[in-house]
Amino acid sequence: MRSYNYFLLLLIAITIMSCNQTNQENTNTMAENIKKGLQHPEWSKHSNIYEVNIRQYTEEGTFNAFDKHIDRLHEMGVDILWLMPISPIGVKERKGSLGSYYSISDYTAVNPEFGTLEDFKAIVNHAHELGMHIIIDWVANHTAWDHSWVDKHPDWYQKDSTGAMASPYDWTDVVALDYANKDLWNAMADEMKFWITETNIDGFRCDVAMLVPTEFWDSARMELDKIKPVFMLAEAELPEHHINAFDMSYAWEMHHKFAAVASGKESATVLNERILEDLSNFDSSAYHMQFTTNHDENSWNGTEYEKMGEGAKAMAVMSFVIPGMPLIYNGQEAANKKRLEFFEKDTLIWDSIPLHFFYQNLIQLKNENSALWNGNNGGSYLVLETNNPEKVFACIRIKDGNKVIFIANFSNEELNIQIDFAEAAGDYSDWFTKNKVEFKATNDFKLSPWQYNVFIGE
Repeated sequence: MRSYNYFLLLLIAITIMSCNQTNQENTNTMAENIKKGLQHPEWSKHSNIYEVNIRQYTEEGTFNAFDKHIDRLHEMGVDILWLMPISPIGVKERKGSLGSYYSISDYTAVNPEFGTLEDFKAIVNHAHELGMHIIIDWVANHTAWDHSWVDKHPDWYQKDSTGAMASPYDWTDVVALDYANKDLWNAMADEMKFWITETNIDGFRCDVAMLVPTEFWDSARMELDKIKPVFMLAEAELPEHHINAFDMSYAWEMHHKFAAVASGKESATVLNERILEDLSNFDSSAYHMQFTTNHDENSWNGTEYEKMGEGAKAMAVMSFVIPGMPLIYNGQEAANKKRLEFFEKDTLIWDSIPLHFFYQNLIQLKNENSALWNGNNGGSYLVLETNNPEKVFACIRIKDGNKVIFIANFSNEELNIQIDFAEAAGDYSDWFTKNKVEFKATNDFKLSPWQYNVFIGE
């Protein structure tokens, strides 16, 4: 979606959520009351996700041109490729010269600018051959004004006080669908099934999922799973989505905390507070997508370097070690420092990829340590007490004997600190240097500005 109105949408979602704080153990009160109806695909349980903007990825802006990057991404360790909308873009009321990817004029076709359906199938096949998975962006809340449904099924659309079809918010290039009409439910589910049966994709990222009835998503997930086990990502932050419909939702609030702490607007204590809120409000098997940027944030609010400055890398590491699945937005491995145009052509620059090994190392960290896996049922998340919690964040993840400690100085000052390891004392190795270290009950650390460390229990 276009995030210039995201904060309004987020407010809608937040008012629905409970904000009860629990203790530091990875427990969840919802889990005691809710019997989940969905099962995560087995392959998703220690996956990461990589977002692909086909238009901006290469000079050609095509499926075939992107296909040449898949081997590189596989080498980096990418598991799930999420492609932003690949369908034709509406012409009527179009914004800019190329329009928004989220103004869909035909759900079961591909944008001719990107190539053909066969070209897309080739990408899916290539990814599958490498053991990777592909999901595509799905826009169920609205269509382009020149979608055939506008003329054929005007009763499927929302109307304003005058009886005219209405755009949601100021998204004037689209018209809002009305899910009070159950015929729309069947039609939309059929359009989604097309991509599973015809191209063998592995699931969907669902745009502004909180604006579409949860009951529709529940129904659609059940129908899709009859074809193959799918993976569903909600652009929302609602606990109810995880009962029957979605494997993962956005950790939008956590992202905003990343930016606020890195920019000095809030203290590091809010990071733990937000993690505990998510662990309290969501079922313990729910995945939270952790990120330092994505297409909305990059285009509308600034790159991670604009928002997080020297703390960008430390926050990226944190996104891999706290509960959730880490997202890499295309170009992050190239240290992209420009905002990509949303309605125009604006190609990423791949002259060098300085952070390839940085992300490869973080992906390996996640893969090799079960304490960091997604939907960490039975695992623990604990904050380690420090004498400077305003600037230093320290935590430990534990599962089945696997221990991972994360320590970060979220300030531009050199700090001498003490960290209480309590029951986490023992032998560890530094993930990045491979040096051995013994931690006692209390330990002294000298941390450089924005320094981060990850230690693995022996």
